[in-house]
Amino acid sequence: MRVIAGTARSLPLKTVDGMDTRPTTDRIKETLFNMLQTDVYASRFLDLFAGSGAIGIEALSRGAKAAVFVEHSKQCVECIKDNLKFTKLSDKAVVMEQDVLSGISRLAGKGVFDIVFMDAPYKTGQERDVLVALKNGDIIDKYTIIIIEEALDTDLSYVSELGYEIYKEKRYKTNKHVFLRIGE
Repeated sequence: MRVIAGTARSLPLKTVDGMDTRPTTDRIKETLFNMLQTDVYASRFLDLFAGSGAIGIEALSRGAKAAVFVEHSKQCVECIKDNLKFTKLSDKAVVMEQDVLSGISRLAGKGVFDIVFMDAPYKTGQERDVLVALKNGDIIDKYTIIIIEEALDTDLSYVSELGYEIYKEKRYKTNKHVFLRIGE
């Protein structure tokens, strides 16, 4: 796994061994950031369930002004910090070692994020709780892009009941990216 583009282009990233994380492949990451290319520069990026930090690091490498990584696994947090140091992007990053819902709560009053990426463990339903917490907080607004990475067969039709609208979906062989915004 590597950084695809930007200031840290081609630098290899560490990943955490084991089945607890599923690093997003380089090809899928490249497709995702091609879809976001005009939105990333100078953005505030929130990487939830951050794993190795590869998605937030890609955003920083492509010009995001800041990224916050929220991850509860101590091993993953160390991996994120090592990757940030290696890519020389630590000065633009905040790493929070805690569960995602607590992280969202702690971010209250600290500004709105332009892009929120979440890659919760598949088929656990955790994204619903995160969407509720985001909607009830003050860290997103109607312009915030929210991306959920999930298994292909995960039903997210309930998001409209929570006040969101799906405006784009990209399907891959084994997973998908669903793009949401707060509904009008």
